[in-house]
Amino acid sequence: MRSDQARRLALGAGGFARPHPETIGARHLTAALDRLAVLQLDSVNVFARSHYLPLFARLGSYDPALLDRLIFRARGRYTEYWAHEAAIIRRDDWPLWHWKREERRERAPEKYAWVRENGPLLDWLLAEVAANGPLTASEVEHDAASERRGPWWGWSDVKLGLEHLFAWGDVVSAGRRGFSRVYALPQQVGLGELHARRTTREEAHRELVRRGVRALGVGTIGDIADYHRLKIAPTKDALRALLDAGEVVQVEVEGWVREGRPLPAFMLSGARIPRRIETTALLSPFDPVVWNRDRALRMFGFPYRIEIYTPAAQRQYGYYSLPVLVDDALLGRIDLKSDRQASVLRVQAAWAEPGVPAGALAERVAPVLRRASAWQGLGEVLVADRGTAAAAVREALRGS
Repeated sequence: MRSDQARRLALGAGGFARPHPETIGARHLTAALDRLAVLQLDSVNVFARSHYLPLFARLGSYDPALLDRLIFRARGRYTEYWAHEAAIIRRDDWPLWHWKREERRERAPEKYAWVRENGPLLDWLLAEVAANGPLTASEVEHDAASERRGPWWGWSDVKLGLEHLFAWGDVVSAGRRGFSRVYALPQQVGLGELHARRTTREEAHRELVRRGVRALGVGTIGDIADYHRLKIAPTKDALRALLDAGEVVQVEVEGWVREGRPLPAFMLSGARIPRRIETTALLSPFDPVVWNRDRALRMFGFPYRIEIYTPAAQRQYGYYSLPVLVDDALLGRIDLKSDRQASVLRVQAAWAEPGVPAGALAERVAPVLRRASAWQGLGEVLVADRGTAAAAVREALRGS
């Protein structure tokens, strides 16, 4: 398979081969969410929270409050679990993660001294949620003699305990208030029957691998395992079963090599490669197109890392630099900040990739920046003097 075919197959599978609908309703959001299979959550809110961006990239301007109602409703179609990192998944898929919840429960006492030392607190937390839930951690904390610890997250013992219980499935998500997870017993949010359903590890891995292949379009064993954070060995076993069943086929992709040897790649049997991809999109750092940095480099020639944890003086592209997808290539990076006090969208840096004309990138991205600003309820787009494409983007915005 040629490298350009692999890119189009991947982007088509990810939802970029379709034109943006004129009006975006719950049906469009649901279809996009189900195609992705997981929607990663992240707390950084410098431009917009990360989980809003993949759907803006694929659909265009939609009402974020509508998405919140879909994904954070206590008894809705979706729930939350560690299905990649913290991620939104379909409620009906809850049994597919039974194996992971049990694995985390079994490993916790050995891995975490805190779990061994705080059994009474864990029991108390379960009783508190049972009696008064659903509850956020802050709503539980006032009843517990807990002390905030740690220079970074400052999680209290209550929060730490609730997160262990969440990982094990003893408590589940009842949505979020603001961006704080709400904890409940499974039966308090209508998950009791699904929670009791048992899916074997082998069946679950086979289904998750099938979905990973479908969502990626084409991927290596490592790509597919990473999509749902599976281990390599069970991913190989699941792929072997899917190959034997004729559901997937093995291919070689031009340029996908390691140590001089082709990397085995897999795609769904009969998957259609789009003839073209016509889109311009700002990608979240946690979008499936780029969340696997090795895959982004291999597929798009795009070396990428998020620099929010990098000291300011050492940042190359900016604090929250978003990859710019133009058709089937990643052509630039835009560092965005929503300045809500001034009601402007700030382009803090704009970069064209090496060999990409800044003007060509700016012409395509300027209308998207205008739409992004309006989508966030902001006005003017202001461009700082940083980056190889900054001047061109500023000029293109004047003419858009």
